[in-house]
Amino acid sequence: MTKTLETTRLTLRPMQLEDAERIEELASDYELAKTTLTVPHPYPIGGAKDFIERMGGAKDIVTFAIIDKEKESLIGLISNKLTPAYERGELGYWIGRPYWGQGYGTEAATAVIEHGFTDLKLNKIFAGAYADNPGSWRIMEKVGMSYEGTWKQHAVRFGKYVDLVYYGLLKEDYKK
Repeated sequence: MTKTLETTRLTLRPMQLEDAERIEELASDYELAKTTLTVPHPYPIGGAKDFIERMGGAKDIVTFAIIDKEKESLIGLISNKLTPAYERGELGYWIGRPYWGQGYGTEAATAVIEHGFTDLKLNKIFAGAYADNPGSWRIMEKVGMSYEGTWKQHAVRFGKYVDLVYYGLLKEDYKK
């Protein structure tokens, strides 16, 4: 069971079926979808409900709804995809476009990283982003991750090969 995390401005809690409409609303934005490998575009009607049900039953991924405390509104999602055999997690996130540039991604990522090292006992947390998406990889830098490399034409998105940059953080470096 995913626990609830609190930050200054955010509540990170398990997704609920009631979140489906808001997830679809935010994820339907092409500008958001083109920054991710996994958000479909166009976003299918009913797709968020299926996604929430799938993630709720997943044992290898911890997904949080990012809730703005002041507005009591979902503004994005963040997850840690676990590889227990290697004690590592892959951080993934998206923030709805109206909330870009306000530090919400950094705040949420900081909490999920702490949860990963403290509660999940991970040794490493890493994340990847499109090389041409500095908003995402700057979050990784702000939370203490180090650049580990660029994987050239590692994925295809909307019919184009894309480079992915990877960042990582070891538990021993997090403790410092």
